[in-house]
Amino acid sequence: MSTDRRIVVVGGGPAGVAAALAAKQQDAAADVLLLNDEHCEPYEKPPLSKAVLTGKVAAHDAPIAGPKGVAGGGVALKPGTRATEIDRGAREVVTDSGERIGYDALVLATGSINRELPTLPAEQKGIYYLRTEAEARALKDHLHQSRSLLVVGGGLIGLEVAASAAELGVKTTVIEIAPRILARVSDPETSALIHARHRAGGVDIRTATAAAALRELPDGRFAVETKGGDTITADLIVVGIGVAPDDRLAKAAGLATQDGIIVDDHGRSSDPIIFAAGDCTRFPGPHGPIRLENWRHAQEHGAVAGRNAAGGDVAYGVAPSFWSEQFDLYIQGVGWQMPQPSAKVRRAIGETATLLFELDGARLAYAAGINAQRDIAVARRLIERRLPVDAGELADPGKPLAAMLKAKV
Repeated sequence: MSTDRRIVVVGGGPAGVAAALAAKQQDAAADVLLLNDEHCEPYEKPPLSKAVLTGKVAAHDAPIAGPKGVAGGGVALKPGTRATEIDRGAREVVTDSGERIGYDALVLATGSINRELPTLPAEQKGIYYLRTEAEARALKDHLHQSRSLLVVGGGLIGLEVAASAAELGVKTTVIEIAPRILARVSDPETSALIHARHRAGGVDIRTATAAAALRELPDGRFAVETKGGDTITADLIVVGIGVAPDDRLAKAAGLATQDGIIVDDHGRSSDPIIFAAGDCTRFPGPHGPIRLENWRHAQEHGAVAGRNAAGGDVAYGVAPSFWSEQFDLYIQGVGWQMPQPSAKVRRAIGETATLLFELDGARLAYAAGINAQRDIAVARRLIERRLPVDAGELADPGKPLAAMLKAKV
């Protein structure tokens, strides 16, 4: 390939970094440029709601590409640069400074944007929508000076923030509009176990309610009236009610979008030289088009898009997964959740540990667990290899999953 070939990647999250590094690995002679709208080396974001808040680590201590950064992989980084337009005819990306950057192939890894509540405006001092290192640092400073916190949203991010605050001794309340926490990723029994652990840690979780009105009190605290008729006072508020795909750049450029940039199994958009990966995309899943929001998907999907942008021919086929750390619980899920699995099987493995399996006929489709890291790792291999499993053996804690995997090889 020509040494003049330029591959531009937009987005400094795990999908963008993986895409840029994979493109350079695929075509060592290519000029690979990564545009990051933050003024820093791309960093890992999972610690923002956990170790960064508690002060155990700083976000800049965990660069995605390792100590040498993306430059160590031969990628040029352009920090503090936001892409504002794609000129597809000229094959150029226009930045917020007016610079026009030409490309032979383009990868969009623009991630997602926080959903906001008009009742709780992001510009209000003391209200936080956690997304960046700067926001986490500001929240950490405020949190360490506060006595009470209200978290709006009982999803993974909200509960991680709640657990971190409770560990710091901050009185914490969580409100969730759904009938239970983690309804999108957990079955009722798993949700109940996590809810009980939060309660034991001093977190007050109130479900089936939402914020209806906000008042600022004379002493600087907030009073939030809920739709259930309660009034909750707090020194600060964190809102974590989910995200939307950031497909604005793609949509303005005329690319096909539908709640995300539509791509094929190679990460290619409706423009054959523009690829996309991660949270911002809708891609072919085993049960139809899907959009995912998790770190491993972003990283693996980004690597596929980057390789293909550089001339590769790789299809995406990785089983997605997520993890979350809350108190002493390590919560995981792997595989493809189904609207109607053929069977659900639970394996009891301890008071603070559990496993749930969802089957698609004779094959394992999805597994979720608490404090069951080794079993989840084996479940991933059973899912990715599409090996047949026995529901009775899955339910029996005396039958090691590793033995099932070996028996099928």
